[in-house]
Amino acid sequence: MLLNRLAVGARGGKLLIMTPRPFDSVLCDLDGVLRRWDQRAVERLELAHGVVPGSIAATAFAPELLHPAITGACTDEAWRAAVADGLAAACGSLDAARALVAEWSGPAGEVDAEVAGLLAGARAHLCVVLVTNATTRLEADLERLGLTNAVDAVVNSSRVGCAKPDPRIYRLAAARAGAAVERCLFVDDTAANVEAARDVGMTALHFRQPHQLREAFAPLLEPRTA
Repeated sequence: MLLNRLAVGARGGKLLIMTPRPFDSVLCDLDGVLRRWDQRAVERLELAHGVVPGSIAATAFAPELLHPAITGACTDEAWRAAVADGLAAACGSLDAARALVAEWSGPAGEVDAEVAGLLAGARAHLCVVLVTNATTRLEADLERLGLTNAVDAVVNSSRVGCAKPDPRIYRLAAARAGAAVERCLFVDDTAANVEAARDVGMTALHFRQPHQLREAFAPLLEPRTA
């Protein structure tokens, strides 16, 4: 007797069977999972401009500047202008700070090809939604990276007015995916965001390496034979 297994066809005379999938949608973070940034390049840039490495991150990602930018209270352009203001003293002038921020703002990061491939494989079976704390520049970045059509939907915190780990963004993302929260797999590289997803009832994966996704997606991608 087959319990909790579903016959899905035959291949080479063998019956293909698989367990019922453990989730109906994948809600995936962008930065630190699908997109990578070259932090050493940022350090080299800071040194070239005569500022202490880490100065840009300390200024740009300070809650008082970042939160308005990722919840839509200000535009990406306004946020970057505020970052330049904050770096003016370290750079010696506002013009120098603006030049530093302009160079820092140039790249759009790089796609992790392995993660992209795994998400594409999962997408053949269920809905994949990008859920990211981002500024109003996100859509332009996705186009530059070739990711605009790589997922079924995008939940950009600056467009919806709330950011992870706010419970509202998880419920909104599940609704975009057309899935109950308890049927969502949430993937993020930030522990606090993962815990918040679990608190609303999602299955959640604290991402560190692509092999974790491969293991999580195995019930979708690797049906067993009998």
